[in-house]
Amino acid sequence: MKIALPSQLRLVTDKALLSDLENSLEKVELRLAEATSQAEKLVDTMASHLARAGGKRLRPVLTLLTSHLGTPGNEDVLDAAVVMEITHLATLYHDDVMDQAESRRGVATAHMVWGNNVAILTGDLLFARASNLVSGLGQEALQLQAQVFEQLVLGQLHETIGPQDGEDALEHYIQVLRDKTGSLIALSAQLGAMLSGASENYQKPLKEFGESIGVAFQLVDDIIDIQSTKSQSGKIAGTDLLAGVPTLPVLLLADHQDSASKQLLVDITEHLDESTLPEILVRLRAHQVMEQARLETLRWADKAIDALSDLPDSRVRKALEAFARAVVDRKG
Repeated sequence: MKIALPSQLRLVTDKALLSDLENSLEKVELRLAEATSQAEKLVDTMASHLARAGGKRLRPVLTLLTSHLGTPGNEDVLDAAVVMEITHLATLYHDDVMDQAESRRGVATAHMVWGNNVAILTGDLLFARASNLVSGLGQEALQLQAQVFEQLVLGQLHETIGPQDGEDALEHYIQVLRDKTGSLIALSAQLGAMLSGASENYQKPLKEFGESIGVAFQLVDDIIDIQSTKSQSGKIAGTDLLAGVPTLPVLLLADHQDSASKQLLVDITEHLDESTLPEILVRLRAHQVMEQARLETLRWADKAIDALSDLPDSRVRKALEAFARAVVDRKG
């Protein structure tokens, strides 16, 4: 059975490369099922809950893609791809508890099924499994994974605490996105190149690419939360807004000092509920912050593409550039 590649690769035109990625992703999927399985039936059900629900597999695919900068297809690359997805899954178990999310990937979240404590411990178990796997990939891979794990935790911590006195709210938000999302995407790209024997000189541009595209990916989500319909994105517009989650358009709104903008910000921060949401969405969609948010998102995608200038002009670089463009083109 063919495993679908993430939609972010839809602009890639190299058929041979796409076919190779599909074939390798099938192997990763089998290893992922094995890596998230447990001897105890109940623990197995909990640990594999989100893995079996599917997902974009964006991070492992990036690992597989950048391995083509060296010699692709080796066992270490496949294991690294599995590590990236397991690490991502672990963060989702924890995020869903903190956000009190009710569903993920079309299924009930773990904490809704088994409770907060079990969901947290299951996330911890997956982090441990990822660490066990990466320990077999060499000292450098292990060290990079440890550094990113710290970034992931710091990103969640800083998001929870919020910006401190005198700290720019937008800069704080972007740093949270870089840590929470960009760091693991960057590591996915770095490990693929490193474990395939590609040049050490590729590590810095791949890290910059991953961090920037991670920021762009989350900023697109902010726009989608306000602009899209449920049929486009699969969720009700304004979900993040209603939950009080900081998003780029609202952060940008704070810089507008005209009376209409000030009133809109007050209504979002003080008067927003399910009854006022539709009217507030109409006003926010018509505000110039939506165009500002779009341009800021494009800027981060351009930054990701610019980081690739130090890579050889190859099918991998073209695929990464197409990936970046597709990230900011998505509607859901």
